Amino acid sequence: MTGRSCPPRPLLFLFCLLTCLGLIGRALTQDAPAQQPVAKYAIMPPHLHPAVAPPPASLQSWNGSFTYQGKTYSYNMVGAAPATNTSVTITTYIIPVKITITKSNGTKTVFDPSHVLSNGNTVTTNTVQSPLFDSTTNYTLGGTNVGTTQYIDAYQRANFWGTVSSHPNSHLLLSPVVLAEQSLSPSRTFGKTGSPFGFTAAEVDINWFDSQIPTLISRLGIQPNAFPIFLLYNTYLTQGGCCIGGYHSSEGSVSNPQSYAEATYVDHVGAFSQDVSALSHEIGEWADDPLTVNFNGNNTPCGILENGDPLEGEANFGGFHYVLHNFTYNLQDLVFLPYFGAPASTSVHGWMSFQDNTSLSVCSNGS
Repeated sequence: MTGRSCPPRPLLFLFCLLTCLGLIGRALTQDAPAQQPVAKYAIMPPHLHPAVAPPPASLQSWNGSFTYQGKTYSYNMVGAAPATNTSVTITTYIIPVKITITKSNGTKTVFDPSHVLSNGNTVTTNTVQSPLFDSTTNYTLGGTNVGTTQYIDAYQRANFWGTVSSHPNSHLLLSPVVLAEQSLSPSRTFGKTGSPFGFTAAEVDINWFDSQIPTLISRLGIQPNAFPIFLLYNTYLTQGGCCIGGYHSSEGSVSNPQSYAEATYVDHVGAFSQDVSALSHEIGEWADDPLTVNFNGNNTPCGILENGDPLEGEANFGGFHYVLHNFTYNLQDLVFLPYFGAPASTSVHGWMSFQDNTSLSVCSNGS
């Protein structure tokens, strides 16, 4: 009888070892949990350069301060001091940015703010028609009418109602101007598609995206006295993981920085950054902490003065419904200055937030 030959023992040992390692590797791959998306916002450090000559026009802003536990905290905000009883209007450029993601097989997926929504508006048009820029919504807080105006203006009036109540002409208004759409195509190193919240979205590295901003601002001829907003559609930025809904920062001259913001518009109900919720967060934070005069941020007992971040973890990501033009918008609640330690008499009714979040106390949710 002819017997089967057995492989030499060293080869048999090597075969078994490789087989076991392969099985272990497969098990590790199968057991490793997928990285969960984290809904958040970001602040990018200002990119300021001493060699950049200061532009002649600067963002109109004012300085104030409050004292908490014996220490004085100063801040710089957009507009004019409420006690001046004046209205300030800031030209606000809406810059739609089309993102194109190319897969390894050459397939392209486009995320374009010119996308037409179910109400017949493009993403850009729906943004401009929102309460952030439309002035026809009335805001009555706890029986106090703070005005028929834009959302951020209503917030800021209520934020300083202790002064504004006797200085009713104080306003911070935004005049939107839509500029030509810009196109960006990150390489596969910096951009991909994913489904972090159950729908297809672009995921783009925030550092890569932010590095494109100076070129875009220069190309469009934007000056520091205006506020450019880079509007994305169904696109989350990433920083070691997904998902950033928006951020704000400044760039250019050390003595006269250019402020700017980015926000994504997501058209999936209940998802993070749905419609203009991310943009309301970023405009609110820009208004109270534009990162220009105090380009490292306004300091408070809680940290820097970011009025949206303390509420992004609330139900609906801090968003509240406002119906306008037969569309239900989601606008994020924003904390008032007393949350950061200012006297309660500063804000309307001594509230801690625009939507009267009663769970808050000074610095209770950080900054």
